[in-house]
Amino acid sequence: MTASGVDVLVAGGGGFIGGHLVADLLKQGLTVRSVDIKPLDQWYQVHEGVENVVADLSLRDHAFEQTDGAREVYMLAADMGGMGFIENNKAECMLTVLTSTHMLEAARNAGVERYFYSSSACVYNGSMQTDPNVTALKESDAYPADPEDGYGWEKLFSERMARHFLEDYGLQTRVARYHNVYGPEGTWTGGREKAPAATCRKIAEAVISGHHEIDIWGDGEQTRSFMYVDDCVKGSQMVLKGDSIIPVNVGSSELISINDLYTMVEGFAGIKCKRNYQLDAPQGVRGRNSDNTLIQEIYGWEPSISLLEGMEKTYAWVYDQVKAAHG
Repeated sequence: MTASGVDVLVAGGGGFIGGHLVADLLKQGLTVRSVDIKPLDQWYQVHEGVENVVADLSLRDHAFEQTDGAREVYMLAADMGGMGFIENNKAECMLTVLTSTHMLEAARNAGVERYFYSSSACVYNGSMQTDPNVTALKESDAYPADPEDGYGWEKLFSERMARHFLEDYGLQTRVARYHNVYGPEGTWTGGREKAPAATCRKIAEAVISGHHEIDIWGDGEQTRSFMYVDDCVKGSQMVLKGDSIIPVNVGSSELISINDLYTMVEGFAGIKCKRNYQLDAPQGVRGRNSDNTLIQEIYGWEPSISLLEGMEKTYAWVYDQVKAAHG
């Protein structure tokens, strides 16, 4: 390792998952370099005892500079958000391919031992996700390819690139396909938040304002599984350290409809809200769930924190943010 060597580089360390991952790596006594394009005051979490760097990893020079001396890399950096953002910013999502490409090149150049790439359930074939009574998606369902337009295509392309860097250059790449990660310290407002945080925010606002009426995107019958961030952090490290080179689902197999998600959070809040369904709003695929057969076979593990437990913690955190914002 070089003089400025670190055990781990977390690309996108200023993001939601990145912040939780950095905290966990620190707990293990590892040296960490956390890199993000956002100014430090916009990072979700800034940890002491970490080399925190603001840099644009879509620029090749920056990618090479920041990867130098890193033993392992977690590549989480991406321009992304919830369904509203993904559907309305396809070109922006595709441009993440610059970061994905330059980071792979940089890792190869720096002689990185292990390289983790965070892919997404958005890589899966859309024709298999048209029914809310969903058949859980298994890893082979990514092909024949028909991923989420924009964001999903970039992820699938970058997965392939990681595979070819392994085959052609021997870079030890590992790929996990995340399914809807949520939890405290995440985006909860502003247009990039995902369904769990948006649900918590709307219910918290209803409680605080006393106006028990909410808008729901779509008819609320669309189904999803949501993975608590602690499970995501654990699963990601397991995949990085593992011997298997095939992309694997890292997601909860606990399916819920958006309507039932709202009902759950109303239960925490002790209120019932009138629901206005916005049928012209972005709502993504009708149903998506994670088939965890493969991750159980390979690692003897799957995400296990229940939605009830995770959402209760998330609602408490989001409620505090909303309360503070309302002064």
